[in-house]
Formats: sequence, structure tokens, C-alpha cells
Amino acid sequence: MAIVLFIVAGFLVGGVVQLIKSGATKFSVAVVGVLAALAAAGGIAWLLPS
Repeated sequence: MAIVLFIVAGFLVGGVVQLIKSGATKFSVAVVGVLAALAAAGGIAWLLPS
């Protein structure tokens, strides 16, 4: 499951880069960035022992 979350985070980071290049609003860039950070944090949390 952690690998899936890291893959999703990677796609979202790529989306952030494309949004910045296309001149999207800061709000949309921030929303996608936050989602990427949450996906990466979820992947890290999934790997931690309980």
C-alpha cells in the first residue's frame, strides 16, 4: 500500500509542476501540493512500525 501512495504522490508532484508551468492559480497549485504531501506522509506512516 505504501508503494501505491508514493506513486500517487509522484503523479501529484508532477501535476504541481505542470500547473506551475501552465500558469494556474496559486490556490489550485496549493491544493494539489497538499494532496501530494498527504499521500507522501501516508506512505511514510504506512511503513512505520506500529
